[in-house]
Amino acid sequence: MNETTESDVGEHRTARRRHGALTALKETAVIVVTALVLSFLIKTFLVQPFFIPSESMAETLLVGDRVLVTKFAPGPLDVHRGDVVVFKDPGGWLGPSYEEPAHPVAEFFHNVGVFVGLVPADAGEHLIKRVIGVEGDVVECCDDEGRVLVNGVPLDEPYLAASAIPSEFDFTATVPANSLWVMGDNRQQSEDSRFHQGKPGGGSIPVANVVGVSFVKIWPISRWSTMRNPGATFAEVPDPER
Repeated sequence: MNETTESDVGEHRTARRRHGALTALKETAVIVVTALVLSFLIKTFLVQPFFIPSESMAETLLVGDRVLVTKFAPGPLDVHRGDVVVFKDPGGWLGPSYEEPAHPVAEFFHNVGVFVGLVPADAGEHLIKRVIGVEGDVVECCDDEGRVLVNGVPLDEPYLAASAIPSEFDFTATVPANSLWVMGDNRQQSEDSRFHQGKPGGGSIPVANVVGVSFVKIWPISRWSTMRNPGATFAEVPDPER
């Protein structure tokens, strides 16, 4: 008959603790990997956070604000006049910028966070503006009251910054196919479509460059709010002649 010694009992308890710790570690790894995969899928197909780096959309969006954009537009949903969109620089809109080199470890974790959607993407190659005209629209400025017109209808723009005017210079542009005319809410601090009329697209941006439509401000908490399309501003604008 075998006898169980104290040493055997101790070894058995140690083995059980090791097994329990290994099991817990495996479960934690599965949870973390699953969370990262879900976050990546959400970022890729549903929503993505972005950081506001400039004053071009004040007071709608301030420097340091974070927003979420929906990936359903463009896509299953259309982009409409009045939407605030994040888009990739179509070429030459963003000047060269210098950033202090980050610590390699910090940069690695930051890039991982951006990749999976846990950290807001910076503005390295993205901009955020409001859609004023869609394909076929004629956008011009200004009427006798200094307002922007779309297809001959003057806009009363309640989202403009308090100190801004609709435009400090006259312009006329027809939005090409599959393109958008975009402008900042803080017009005198926004190098938007008006300033790029000599480039391909005549200042308009390709719809294909749009990452998504901003629908909520998530940071700072004191500024949390949904971002609604100012439909009344564009309600009287007729569809363009095709």
